[in-house]
Amino acid sequence: MRSPVLLVVAHGSRDPRHAATVHALVRRVRAARPGLRVETGFLDFNLPSVQGVLESLAAEGVEDVVALPLLLTRAFHAKADIPAVLRDAPPRLRIRQAEVLGPSPLLLAGLERRLHEAGLSPADKSSTGVVLASAGSTDPEAIAVIAAIAREWRHTGWCAVRPAFASASLPRTEDAVRELRALGCRRVAVAPYVIAPGRLPDRIAAGAHEAGADVLAEVLGPSPELAELLLRRYTAALGAGQLTAA
Repeated sequence: MRSPVLLVVAHGSRDPRHAATVHALVRRVRAARPGLRVETGFLDFNLPSVQGVLESLAAEGVEDVVALPLLLTRAFHAKADIPAVLRDAPPRLRIRQAEVLGPSPLLLAGLERRLHEAGLSPADKSSTGVVLASAGSTDPEAIAVIAAIAREWRHTGWCAVRPAFASASLPRTEDAVRELRALGCRRVAVAPYVIAPGRLPDRIAAGAHEAGADVLAEVLGPSPELAELLLRRYTAALGAGQLTAA
């Protein structure tokens, strides 16, 4: 019996780096699970659209799809946009909507690896304050999740961890960097809690530079941790067995 198709649902962006990063991540997922068909659809700005992919799959005779939001928190896109698109899918498709990617220990592992790639060593951890910099949201649930992740990450040995947001919420990255300096952390690192480059990650980087952060990590990107997490969410969606009515 053929496994359900994994449809990775990305937001999309006018910045070409966004789509390039999403496609690189999907290639990594395909390489990790060669027998699994993995497709990509975008909600906006980029092609193919989610609706277009779903129509193509239905035309091929595909029946089962797992739609996986390429999102780190359950905010508006996961709660409203994606379910609305899935409801408009061709009737023959049976669609499961997987959970968003965060929170997960794999994401923290990916963040730490990016920080080490940017120049931090394990010996620096106890004297380093980290800004967990996310895109931001008006959704209180999403903001609370970011704050909870920062508290959890602090207990793994960092001097301190503070959340920050590039839009919609406060504090901004530069303010969190200055707060960590005032706390007495010897060095300050900024870890973008975002998947792909774009306007908001650029704003995070600008804030880090403005406030004089010692280390600025890259976005999570097509990391092995993220690829593994996508496959875990896919497997969990199959186990849950919940279908989205099309």
